[in-house]
Amino acid sequence: MPQNCCDKNSSESRKIDQLAQFVKMINEPNRLKILCLLKRGELCVCEIFETLKLPQNLISHHLKELSSLEIVGFRKLGTKVIYSRNESVIEKYSKLLNKVIQI
Repeated sequence: MPQNCCDKNSSESRKIDQLAQFVKMINEPNRLKILCLLKRGELCVCEIFETLKLPQNLISHHLKELSSLEIVGFRKLGTKVIYSRNESVIEKYSKLLNKVIQI
C-alpha cells in the first residue's frame, strides 16, 4: 500500500507536519507584512519597524520566529543585521501547500 498524507509515520505525514508549522508561523499579520516588505530586497530591523510603525523589539521577535524555520535569513553588516527572504524555503512550502490542498 503506498504511503500518503494520512499514514501517521509516512514521509508525507512528516511534510504535512512541517507545513503546519510554516502556516502557523505565517498566520500572523505582522509576519506576513514583514515577508511582503522583504520582497523588495534586504532590510535591517530599523527599516522594517519604521515602515510598519511597530516597536523594534516586536519586529525583532517576529524576525527571530521567521528565522527559526529559515523563512528569512540574515547577515551581519557591521553592527547591523540585514534580513532577507529565503525564497527556496518559501517555494518549498508553497509547492507543498498546493500539493496538499489541490485535488
